[in-house]
Amino acid sequence: MTEHSDPMDRFYSIIPAGGIGSRLWPLSRADAPKFLHDLAGSGSTLLRGTWDRLAPLSGPDRIMVVTGRAHRAAVEGQLPDLADHNVVLESEPKDSTAAIGLAAAILVRREPNVIIGSFAADHVINDQYGFRRAVSQAVAAADAGYIAAIGITPTEPAIGFGYIRCHGSLAIDAAPDAIIADEFVEKPDLETATEYLADGNYLWNGGMFISRADVLLEQLGKAEPELLAEITELAAAWDTPERGAAVDRIWPGLKKIAIDYTVAEPAAASGRLAVIPGRFDWDDVGDFAAIAKLHSGGRPSDLAILGENARVLADASSGVVISQTGRLISLIGVTDIVVVDTPDALLVTTSANAQRVKAVVDALKLSGSSDVL
Repeated sequence: MTEHSDPMDRFYSIIPAGGIGSRLWPLSRADAPKFLHDLAGSGSTLLRGTWDRLAPLSGPDRIMVVTGRAHRAAVEGQLPDLADHNVVLESEPKDSTAAIGLAAAILVRREPNVIIGSFAADHVINDQYGFRRAVSQAVAAADAGYIAAIGITPTEPAIGFGYIRCHGSLAIDAAPDAIIADEFVEKPDLETATEYLADGNYLWNGGMFISRADVLLEQLGKAEPELLAEITELAAAWDTPERGAAVDRIWPGLKKIAIDYTVAEPAAASGRLAVIPGRFDWDDVGDFAAIAKLHSGGRPSDLAILGENARVLADASSGVVISQTGRLISLIGVTDIVVVDTPDALLVTTSANAQRVKAVVDALKLSGSSDVL
């Protein structure tokens, strides 16, 4: 590496492809999670869309996917260019610290100066140029020793996202938009979110983190030294015949915790978190209301209809209908409706109550109704 080498040459993308997306039940299930669906109507799954955004930045041979063992075949079917040595399989979900931390620990052993970026498998971004510009600035900030996050410029007082409070620009030549983060704040109520929007110093937490792998692991070790030790032990065995035995021994005992708490928030508290404002369209497709909005272009009077063989008759109705059955669905005079029709489960709610779908999933788990999960 020369002093003036482009840090993008050392960039490696990580796609954590986990989580069921329980707010999208019964469409999203354990065997067909959110990231394996085409929710944007683009003709590609969300996972494939994420790959296509990242491949021009890091190259297809420098993308690592962390996913569950049960999803390996589906993931590899979606991503035929994914290298076998870049597939990291989880025996059970352990949240984002374990997934991203293990990927970082594996990659830093292979390439000590590697810069990694973690990008969720289930987000929708259409402005490819804006996205790439933000990532390249985040990589420059990471090369300067910061942990970088891409914060999304708020367009409304959303209560479904966490926020990052920021102030003051950083003097990084290759990252002119970089600002310093003060703190992460949890999902607010509507009144607080409205204040954040008016303040102008708050960005949505888009869950995109970019860092030198060694810096990220160092920060993780300060917050969770035992977890780092276990991840490091796993990574040491990863590219050896001992991998299987190490995973079986170590993975089940790993602490389940989000990387926001182990890396991002402590980095912000110590002045080590740089934020690049993401001035591009972004949607985490968090619930059916988000799907309706994506497909209606923000027009509340529209009815979005998804499903290859959907049969819908509608009169003076709006919202979203998703059909996997071919059954005729008739709607008359209902607004902001959500109808999800699958062969073994039917969901009917409203856009305003879309976030409450997760409670149905929790109730089904408690009742032992795992056959529909």
